[in-house]
Amino acid sequence: MQISLLQLASPDHESVEDRLARVDRTVRSERALRDVDLLVLPEMWTAGYFSFEQYAERAEPFEGPTLSAARSWAAALRLFVHLGSFVEADAEGRLHNTSVVVAPDGAVVTRYRKVHLFGYGSRESELLTPGDDLGVGPVAGPATGITTCYDLRFPELFRSLVDEGAEQVVVCAAWPAARLEHWRLFTSVRAVEQQVNLIACNAVGDQQGVALGGHSRVVAPTGDVLVEAGTDEGFTYADLDPGLPSRVRAEFPALADRRWPAALTTMKEYA
Repeated sequence: MQISLLQLASPDHESVEDRLARVDRTVRSERALRDVDLLVLPEMWTAGYFSFEQYAERAEPFEGPTLSAARSWAAALRLFVHLGSFVEADAEGRLHNTSVVVAPDGAVVTRYRKVHLFGYGSRESELLTPGDDLGVGPVAGPATGITTCYDLRFPELFRSLVDEGAEQVVVCAAWPAARLEHWRLFTSVRAVEQQVNLIACNAVGDQQGVALGGHSRVVAPTGDVLVEAGTDEGFTYADLDPGLPSRVRAEFPALADRRWPAALTTMKEYA
């Protein structure tokens, strides 16, 4: 399975329309994508994650320009596209951090509204409404869960995806450079503890004075880092074995040994 991670910057001076046009040219001109099964983009690359004051004006309906662009790339290049995420305005006017995976025929495979909204040095939790559903669907074969950035700090979400059959998980992010080592740690740990292929695409550049960390990476369930990007815009490619998670789980069945919580008795019964 061929994976491509597209690191993108969302500079403050660039309009959303200009950014969409620039990224459209970038994707369409990349000849190597003809051999790729899945293309992944970062979190909130259209609106700019840290452009909180512009969330309302840059919000779009689900069937908006970001999804339209992803569908056109999927059809033109015959691949699956994880469009990263965008600010979605729902029918009630609430805003969400929404991710979508599109199949080559244009069908929506998975839709996910970010569950864990960030508050530390961020207005995301103030401005957006969290989702309450898991995102799992078949992507080029394997059952694939999708999560977004801050979700990496909550292993129970990843375990829930595994319980729903996920053998690989995609993470789109706008993770700051100041916590780059946390990014590396969590992407590796989630892959190992959940015995999944983990595909993580991060943003780069500066937004509203915040430097984004880049270093998009793909980590196998063995903990091996298959590829790690730097801090520049551009494509990074990885050759992924979709059968590896099931082999790792059979050889080292840690997931089958889990006992919490149903099999455990609380100490209250002995008080």
